[in-house]
Amino acid sequence: MSRPPHVTSGPYAPPRPTRQLTALSADGARLHVEVHGPEDAPPVVLAHGWTCSTAFWAAQIRELAVDHRVVAYDQRGHGRSPASPACTTGALADDLEAVLAETLERGEKAVIVGHSMGGMTVMAAAARPRFREHAAAVLLCSTGSSRLIAEALVIPLRAGALRTRLTTGVLASRAPLGPVTPVAKRILKYATMGAGSAPHMVDACARIVHACPRAVRHAWAGVLAELDLDAGVRELRVPTAVLTGTADRLTPPLHARALAAALPHSLGLTELPGIGHMTPVEAPEPVNGKIRELVATYVTVTPADTGAEAPERITEGS
Repeated sequence: MSRPPHVTSGPYAPPRPTRQLTALSADGARLHVEVHGPEDAPPVVLAHGWTCSTAFWAAQIRELAVDHRVVAYDQRGHGRSPASPACTTGALADDLEAVLAETLERGEKAVIVGHSMGGMTVMAAAARPRFREHAAAVLLCSTGSSRLIAEALVIPLRAGALRTRLTTGVLASRAPLGPVTPVAKRILKYATMGAGSAPHMVDACARIVHACPRAVRHAWAGVLAELDLDAGVRELRVPTAVLTGTADRLTPPLHARALAAALPHSLGLTELPGIGHMTPVEAPEPVNGKIRELVATYVTVTPADTGAEAPERITEGS
């Protein structure tokens, strides 16, 4: 299958993988998986968010694959993974377990990174045996565990039933997004990115999101509207760092603050001033730096050295 028509040059062009494979989930769903970088390097597993694909991680893969083995996969129905009638958080957890089984050796540890729905995937899988076998540490980017629609700030109204109803209508719309036009990019930037996002970042995100089939977008929007993974947060017992943008309208910082407070082994919260929901694209340097820090602390050192105290909450640029 050919690669979707995303950007073709620059830091947000999807890198060519070292190898590609298919992971089979518990219900037979086929998942497109890419592996980048040296096979003997410490592993990082990337789970993207709603309406995105492996292309979303281009800036992370380009920088990290120099000295990490980076595994990225398309969530079911996204990118090059075929759509499935099973759209549940349990299916997301099954899929992550299948990818871990296909790409990691028995007992091998990795840093697992989830953005938005990818972070929810991690929470859903937190109590699964294979997840616990392979997760050395976790980075949750721009995500939440519950009340996503009620707390979203996409519709500029006071919190309440009207805003929730309108937000649901917008996010769960069956309407096609159409071509990537200047107007479409302005809308996407308002809803998902910070005001200072560079045009090439906005263009990259727009091309990725517009490539998601509208039926898939609608189906998973319904899952997110009913999301309740608070119990999964309490089961996420590995060292976990949380990162968010202060201008995130889809999962505002209150979600990240709640996660950092509820996690059993919280490594603290990093807030990025002026950054929106698409943190890995908008702020690749701090995201990549946090991933490298987790790998260095929890994957490439001896187990006796991993009991460091959790850092205090950090606000970048303060």
